[in-house]
Amino acid sequence: MQNRRNWLKSTLSLAAALPIGISLSEQLMAAPVSEIERQRWGKFRASGIKIKLNSNENPYGPSEKAKQALQQIIVEGNRYAFDVQEEMKAILAQKEGVTPAHISIGAGSGDLLCQAGAAFGVEGGRIVSAFPTFPLLMNYATTFNATWDKVNLNDKLEHDYDAMAARVTGDTKLVFVCNPNNPTGTLVDPVRVKQFCEEVSKKTTVYVDEAYLEFLEPKDQISMVDLVKADANVIVSRTFSKIYGLAGLRIGYVIGRPDLIKKVDKYHMGIANNQSALAAAKASLGDTAFMEMCRKKNAEARKHLTDYLDKKGISYGKSYTNFLFFPAKADAAQVLTKLEERGIGIRVWDYNNQQWFRVSIGTLDEMKTFTKAFDEMV
Repeated sequence: MQNRRNWLKSTLSLAAALPIGISLSEQLMAAPVSEIERQRWGKFRASGIKIKLNSNENPYGPSEKAKQALQQIIVEGNRYAFDVQEEMKAILAQKEGVTPAHISIGAGSGDLLCQAGAAFGVEGGRIVSAFPTFPLLMNYATTFNATWDKVNLNDKLEHDYDAMAARVTGDTKLVFVCNPNNPTGTLVDPVRVKQFCEEVSKKTTVYVDEAYLEFLEPKDQISMVDLVKADANVIVSRTFSKIYGLAGLRIGYVIGRPDLIKKVDKYHMGIANNQSALAAAKASLGDTAFMEMCRKKNAEARKHLTDYLDKKGISYGKSYTNFLFFPAKADAAQVLTKLEERGIGIRVWDYNNQQWFRVSIGTLDEMKTFTKAFDEMV
């Protein structure tokens, strides 16, 4: 109860300092990750961005099956989704080989990352993660009582698991892993990731974000869910926002031991899921033809960008996802401005005393438009 009160007090204090109309989750979800973005915060109109290479969205979704499900479910729009949510838990549990008590569904994996950030951050102590990585859980945790312990990536822009393991101490409340990693797109051998999770989960909770796992070929989609089945102190998160193309509908889920699910669910706010998101997600599961199409088109468009970067001698992290991460070879602020003038959006990150671009993979035509515009600037 004391933790709950501390969480509410921290939330109210932080919310009071936020700009009017911006919620805590909105502020942290879209938080700038570079000084350039902080300076530009709110100074450009997102509505002017027509080629959106800044949010790792799937330009090909939702699938036709999801669209049909959305059309059919509209007649249920007057009904709360309690029963449908429980049905979806059962479906996801069967898919993952666990019980429904091992599943929690949220408004995208971002919602669940926020819940975990609150659940573990309110205890104080430290949250260990690679850096850079997707920061939402750590951003949330540090608004409460936690300290973010950042461990730099290795020279391949991959998680340095030996260095991360060495940073785990008695006051480490959680270790965050993202594989494949956002923003670098890099992948670490799942054998090494599993070894790390097995070792570290004996000391503290390990949270594994697998938002981009489905961009790998099916034979390479090796999840850490098997550790959950073995009753390890591990939470795994998944989302329908990426390859399934449902980012705007907001639905994701986590798999973990029932006691960990209960711990995170304590910070669940209201009714997170709606009929439309649940129907689209249910229809999307098992749509292998759509997923294969997305993987193929994404790989083609990504190759166009890597071929361009290779030609220009610009290094980058080996990406297995729908985005690339590479060092800025020109004034990042000027590049952002000129791209936005052409209706193109990308992201800028500060890392290792320099600026980096993260460019999401759009359609092949969008990537050709980007490289042509980018080439004229650099």
